[in-house]
Amino acid sequence: METKGRNKTTAVKENIYLEGPRSRGYELRFAWKVFYELIAATRALYFIGPCITVFGSARFKEDHEYYKSAQEFGKQIAAIGFTTMTGGGPGIMEAANRGAFEAGGRSAGCNIKLPFEQAHNPYMHTWMTFNFFFTRKTMLIKYSYAFVIMPGGFGTMDELFATLTLIQTGTISGFPIVLFGKEFYEPLMDVMHTMATKGTISEQDMSLVLLTDNVKDGMDHINKYLQTNYTIQPRKPKWWLFENKAG
Repeated sequence: METKGRNKTTAVKENIYLEGPRSRGYELRFAWKVFYELIAATRALYFIGPCITVFGSARFKEDHEYYKSAQEFGKQIAAIGFTTMTGGGPGIMEAANRGAFEAGGRSAGCNIKLPFEQAHNPYMHTWMTFNFFFTRKTMLIKYSYAFVIMPGGFGTMDELFATLTLIQTGTISGFPIVLFGKEFYEPLMDVMHTMATKGTISEQDMSLVLLTDNVKDGMDHINKYLQTNYTIQPRKPKWWLFENKAG
């Protein structure tokens, strides 16, 4: 019965996306929900400070080497005074948040509502749960100055290539990306170098990407770009907007 219920939920969502344009009232309500979610996210995350976002699978357990490496990234991100941002769930996300949280740094997350309910991990000072993947992805990128891509599945690949596309098109520039896990990511790097050989991307598009198995090397790569690209204006809460910097 439980599986049947999940299939039913998936089918309903799929039908909504395959129906095409619906009534004007429905489309207006949908647009309002998206707008409201973005405004709520901005209010929730506005004072979290400059971030480094760690992407990765929700499926790695505490005893896995990738979990431990993500935890170390969170610790090192805290050490340089940045907030660790993740997707807010378990696995790699929990590990990175935990590393920052236990090291006394700032830890934040953008969780997502799923049919099987992804619970947020307990190692965050600030978080928000999103209804839409695309608004969540926007916020995961919006406040970050660097990105660590741990091994993951379709969601992680989506986040990786969305970030690479923003860099390629100049929408964001000078933002370093660390691909962590050589054995995992070498085949993907081969594909991207083939793209460069075939002319669909340029080798320059790959210049900001570092493939490594070493957390220190990854942080050194990030720091190299932060020294020249990192600027931020202090943000003060507005009392008339009922803002709270402690958030």
